[in-house]
Amino acid sequence: MTDSSKALPGVLRWPVGDLTVTVLNDGYLQGSLDLVAGISKDEAGSLQAAGFRAQDPRITLNAFLITGPGRKPALIDTGMGGLGGPTLGHLPAALALTGVKPEEIGTVLVSHLHPDHVGGLIDDRGQGLYPNAEIVLHTDEAAHWLGEDALARAPEGAKAYFENAQKAVAPYGGRLRYHRGGEVLPGIEAVHLPGHTPGHTGFRIVSGDKSLFSWTDVVHLPAIQFKQPEAGMVFDVDVEQARETRKRMLDMVASDRSFVAGNHLEFPALGYVARDGAAYSFVPELWVAAQ
Repeated sequence: MTDSSKALPGVLRWPVGDLTVTVLNDGYLQGSLDLVAGISKDEAGSLQAAGFRAQDPRITLNAFLITGPGRKPALIDTGMGGLGGPTLGHLPAALALTGVKPEEIGTVLVSHLHPDHVGGLIDDRGQGLYPNAEIVLHTDEAAHWLGEDALARAPEGAKAYFENAQKAVAPYGGRLRYHRGGEVLPGIEAVHLPGHTPGHTGFRIVSGDKSLFSWTDVVHLPAIQFKQPEAGMVFDVDVEQARETRKRMLDMVASDRSFVAGNHLEFPALGYVARDGAAYSFVPELWVAAQ
């Protein structure tokens, strides 16, 4: 008899030209409105309520697997791993359903070094979970979190973030590759989106006339930040720069009618951004089983 109380892995495949992008849900972070910066708590709560979301928001966490003919599988981020509680760390089960083994992953494209994006690089013993993968991240991200003086200059309340970032990449030693934007794998372009962290990066995936823009952490709380782009998060390294990046990206993808994905958009996290007066709304892509 199956245990109906145990959540099933969240997995959804989506074609992008000759490539397949598979959304892998890692679970959710239990948050609070105290995490919201730039607007009042009352306004944030009203937006959550208007979006039929709880006052203590659950922040969805996704990663993305990219596969295609003639190429090794690649991951965009790895989830929280063992650094979170029981609501997180479900990516390995989701990945297993795809038939791709961890040792087959050729590249992990790191959006940034926050623990919910790289905690899954390692197991509970600190050993690398992707033994043959190259780790690719922005030069500014490495300088901020991994530089020789990084831990010494870290704010006292953020030292754990720096320690976790360093532990996550430590097993990969000589398999770290840095970039400043541009093509990082065939058909995959890194797009620098600074503010949330200095080297925060999105990835544009292109195959033929199809594309998908994974904007990683431009939006954390969809019910709030689409309607009020001024709203940031207290763990943005540069709240003002993150706000400007978010507003620029929302304007761009709405104007271009871009197909987008986000690590914190609600699963399966694929869709479009539409203008809604002076604000925006998220329009999920139509899911069909034939995909």
